[in-house]
Amino acid sequence: MQVRTAVEERLNCRGVREAPLELGISMYMDTHSGLVPAGHIPDDPDAAELRSELQKLCDEAAKRGRNADHRVSFWAITDVALGFPAALLAGASGAAGLATADARVPAALLALVAAGLSAGAGFLRSDVRRENNKRSRRNWAAVEAEARIALATATRLSAPERREALRRVYDLRITAVSGQGAELP
Repeated sequence: MQVRTAVEERLNCRGVREAPLELGISMYMDTHSGLVPAGHIPDDPDAAELRSELQKLCDEAAKRGRNADHRVSFWAITDVALGFPAALLAGASGAAGLATADARVPAALLALVAAGLSAGAGFLRSDVRRENNKRSRRNWAAVEAEARIALATATRLSAPERREALRRVYDLRITAVSGQGAELP
């Protein structure tokens, strides 16, 4: 019976391609910020260079994913901060304007403020920005996951396979950088 590692489980729930099942849990130990096969010290300088590059890509993807997550939160707060008061002020101005003739000036001021908040919300399009940053977060998570898979399997791959693994990660990175709002395949 195969035991799945925590990394494999995390990658699966993100919807990224599944890591090989032959990676047993006893094969890995945790290091500063990555997974390394237990007891393995790469003697191949190309493999060590590849692992270093993959670790840099993994760290970059994690950082950019966190930044996108912060932007998602910011735009969600901005959407509510502009939309909710605009709706309340519009309702209050309508009620005040209908209540008495003396309340028409304050009602008009409330209506102007509500219109300004609505215009600001429409101009900023925080809902669209939030969705773009959600996509960006998913794209960077895919880059990080692919880099972690390549990092975990790098020592068992031949030189051409290692180059291909690095190329796949770079292709995902290029797509994530160039298409911040585009969905990865």
